[in-house]
Amino acid sequence: MSFDNRTAIVTGGAQGIGAAVAERLSKAGARVALWDMDEALASTRAAELGNGAIAVAADIADWSGVERAFASTVEAFGHVDILVNSAGVAGSNAPLADYPVDEFKRIVDINLVGTFHVNRVVVPGMRERGYGRIVNIASVAGKEGNPNASAYSASKAGVIGLTKSLGKEQADRDIAVNCVTPAAARTRIFDQMSQEHIDYMLSKIPRGRFLELHEAAAMIEWLCSEENSFTTAGVFDLSGGRATY
Repeated sequence: MSFDNRTAIVTGGAQGIGAAVAERLSKAGARVALWDMDEALASTRAAELGNGAIAVAADIADWSGVERAFASTVEAFGHVDILVNSAGVAGSNAPLADYPVDEFKRIVDINLVGTFHVNRVVVPGMRERGYGRIVNIASVAGKEGNPNASAYSASKAGVIGLTKSLGKEQADRDIAVNCVTPAAARTRIFDQMSQEHIDYMLSKIPRGRFLELHEAAAMIEWLCSEENSFTTAGVFDLSGGRATY
């Protein structure tokens, strides 16, 4: 697949799934803006990618910060064709009855409200040009609900619903809005989880292993491509056989 003359924003692009997607898109010709709270790491990644890649400091939970990040990206690239929203947090593990109220709100603000922010900022330009590809990273937890992870599960279920709604709204143009629902991949997000929770997630995957980053990036690359000209408002499974619907 060729992404020549295409520009992309990848949130959470300094590490994990975001970094793997950014590398794949860049190698296929896209100019990529890595949005991340860790600007130093994002700058290092952008330099490694080359091909005009840039790093942009962004906290997707902050609307005014998202607007500034988008303005910087447009100043550099002129417009944005592709958005991959990979930024997110797992948060702590605890039963809902014991879950800290402020922690629940923080996770929803980043994972769900942040997804709204970045989708909201790119859609007007995509509609004006009649083209766009958006991929939001949800989770199999958003389909099935993981115990002791109510905030994460609820926020990712919200990402699925938001994606389906937005995809239907934009179906009158060549704008595809989809999400993926990965099982866990071994990234720095594991640092936020208890070992008991990590073991639980692995036990639910029929493949018997965690998702590899390159496997996620391969599916997401196609969803970002011109070849994906019909499918929208879709949910693509990356769960290693765990998902039941």
